[in-house]
Amino acid sequence: MTDRAWLALSRIPGLGPLRQRALLERFGAVDRCFQTGAGALQNLGLQTGQIAALQKAPEDILTPADQRWLESPDTDLCRWTDADYPPLLRHIPDPPLLLYLRGQRAGLNQAMLAIVGSRSATTTGIATAEAFAKNLGEAGLTICSGLALGIDAAAHRGALHSGTVAVLGTGADLIYPRSHLQLARQITEQGLIISEQPPDTGPRSGLFPRRNRIISGLSLGVLVVEAADGSGSLITARLALEQGREVFAIPGSIHSPLSRGPHRLIRDGAKLVESAEDVLSELGPLYAVLRSSQAAAPAADWRPEDSTQAKVWAAMDFDPLAPEQIASRCGLTLTELSAILLDMELQGYLAACPGGRFCRLPPVS
Repeated sequence: MTDRAWLALSRIPGLGPLRQRALLERFGAVDRCFQTGAGALQNLGLQTGQIAALQKAPEDILTPADQRWLESPDTDLCRWTDADYPPLLRHIPDPPLLLYLRGQRAGLNQAMLAIVGSRSATTTGIATAEAFAKNLGEAGLTICSGLALGIDAAAHRGALHSGTVAVLGTGADLIYPRSHLQLARQITEQGLIISEQPPDTGPRSGLFPRRNRIISGLSLGVLVVEAADGSGSLITARLALEQGREVFAIPGSIHSPLSRGPHRLIRDGAKLVESAEDVLSELGPLYAVLRSSQAAAPAADWRPEDSTQAKVWAAMDFDPLAPEQIASRCGLTLTELSAILLDMELQGYLAACPGGRFCRLPPVS
């Protein structure tokens, strides 16, 4: 019943990731969130309708589109509690608790770079995006974008052979725009289509900015090729900065309106990019860590060389601990600890567990 419960939870109107996580932390498992007494849901900030929905069985909430998703051999789900939930995405302020997948699930944990830009791109901009995506893909990065017209589509096309990830603002069973249906099919052959929206969710303007936080959240950085003032690509770049990711921009003609976005980003501190090597050199050690960490659990005799990581490692168990417990044992603030936990998780030494907790991974025998 678990998958049905996950889908049902995503169907409750207005129940966003933060309250979904609060429910999981309260009840420990998604199945237990349903058919509970109303009293157990107090103090979670839920609306009356949401509490009423949680009194039902998951089967009473699911739609025909949900049933088709569950029965299809070509669809998949990535849950917050799954070991392969993308570690970078897990650390944004409001990560989705459920991802709907079509294509190659292994794409979830590749080192990604987002390439975004204008829907009304120039011929030069499209050629530039495609060339950068091809070169960066061949260097080992998976290219992430939003399957929109213009720069997004060019980025996906450039990375079709190396693998690309398309994050949708619609349900993963609907392709928007429809003109990209064939491109979407090609993406699933080597890459992955992702959405946080339930099946049969059509295009609505408010969903695309939310989609953008996932594009940046999955990625080590965001490269903006062409963007006018007010472009959604600038929203993605801003979100990347808030999430602690790198932002890159390709400059253009001072006479082109589509250069204004990249030029503003460069003035505000984004890295000016002229070649794929500029991106790779800036990503530096984190890129190398992610590439090597498709790994494996640590060797039995592993000990962190960094003294602070060693302190965190010594404070942890193979049973999950909350960050507050780890911080208390180590004498660190939660802010200090968060960056350390992310780094150790990326190296494959720790695993994120349900309820926002962490545990050691068992050593390889």
